[in-house]
Amino acid sequence: MKSIKIIVLLLVMAATSACGEDYLSPELESLINANTFYTTEEQLNGAVINMYDGIQGINSTVSNDYHGMQQEFYLTEMRSDNTRTKSSEGEAAQFENYSIQPTNGIVQDYYNSFYNVIFRANIVLLNLNVASDENKAKIEAEAKFVRAYAYFNLVRLFGDIPLVDQVLDPNDSSYLDVAFTRVNTADIYAFIEEDLENAVAGLDNTYKTRASKAAAQALLAKVYLTQGTNYLEAQILCEEIMSSGFMLQPNFKDVFFNELNSEIIFAIGYFPDSNDSQNFSAEWLNAVGRTSGVNYTTVDSRNALDELGGDRTLYSYRVDTGQPTQFQVVKYLPDGDDDLGIDPTSSDPTSAGNDWIVIRYADVLLMHVEAIMAGGSSTSVQGALDSFEEVRLRAGLSGDDDDNITKQELLDERRVELAYENQRLFDLIRFGEAQNVLSVFSAANGYNFTATDLLLPIPQREINLSNGRLSQNPGYN
Repeated sequence: MKSIKIIVLLLVMAATSACGEDYLSPELESLINANTFYTTEEQLNGAVINMYDGIQGINSTVSNDYHGMQQEFYLTEMRSDNTRTKSSEGEAAQFENYSIQPTNGIVQDYYNSFYNVIFRANIVLLNLNVASDENKAKIEAEAKFVRAYAYFNLVRLFGDIPLVDQVLDPNDSSYLDVAFTRVNTADIYAFIEEDLENAVAGLDNTYKTRASKAAAQALLAKVYLTQGTNYLEAQILCEEIMSSGFMLQPNFKDVFFNELNSEIIFAIGYFPDSNDSQNFSAEWLNAVGRTSGVNYTTVDSRNALDELGGDRTLYSYRVDTGQPTQFQVVKYLPDGDDDLGIDPTSSDPTSAGNDWIVIRYADVLLMHVEAIMAGGSSTSVQGALDSFEEVRLRAGLSGDDDDNITKQELLDERRVELAYENQRLFDLIRFGEAQNVLSVFSAANGYNFTATDLLLPIPQREINLSNGRLSQNPGYN
């Protein structure tokens, strides 16, 4: 898949010279221009690949903007009780100590990046008329999955946000209102659900680094769980995935270092030693010599892994040999680890090839448990126990001793299974435990958490551009 993607990009770039040299360069605004119209299905397929290029983002060694998901860990893991910076300095430290400013450049970058992904998806949808009857529905479904994925990330992080469902015409009188008016969260979720329902209907399970039916089902299940609605539908979606051929890797290490394995449902592909590489995994370390060592593990997360992680602990964190009091994330190591049997993914750790896993089968199994528990299904209790135990047994642990899975047990299991995978903050919020857990964590570490920190600030630049249309989230000046 990786080599195919590179070839397709090269062919499309050659075939679409009319689109300009910056065809793959990000553009923030969803504007109609000559570069948004295509005349052949081959060109449209290039726009489809371009959506994933937007999610992938630009390696920070190449650019200072549009990093896509490469900086997502700041906005998620570092705002939970899982990770922190090494030195508590700069903009990164604002995430760990809950002092984020509306001018924070990382927040601005992420917001811009994912609206740019939405723009790219809207371009595909605008040009569906050039697709063949055979492929049109699948291309539409793929674009709607990507758009839903981007909106799901944004709405969970920022709350009410602008809803841009088409490529905008700057000459239209409604342009500013659409681009800069915040829409109620419930309406954003309804839009996401509609896009994902279309994706489920129109996709198959051909790909792991592109949209698939299982990825759309899993994302829709998580959307339902996040809203606290449609628990039965979420359960059914998970069970459909569970009968689709996915399975846990016997060895937890292989989940992350045997890429595109049987557990992966949707991942963002990266390519070593190229412009499609990633730098985030090197940024997590101090050992590679050219990075700041951000995203270090907290004592809280290590204690949880030591107590509950089983075989997962060894491949979740390690001591920084250069600073024995510091501990690094092991998942996604770019430079390998001989003691752990992990090979480097590239010749240069800052140009790593580790894919980023968005959805994997263990997450689906635990969502299956969550849907049954939250929905109060008395007829599916054994199914929940089976899914819960499948995850634990892979980790070398026993099953559930009392045939009664509590909310805390499930939250703990998700924490150690999905540690450092950008899930913890969203799990705490979804389970209704974020304010309590993060208040205690913040007080113990001298941080400044309040309830308003559960949402990020709307970037100040966007408020300035909106001419008063965009309001700021509570708690931010």
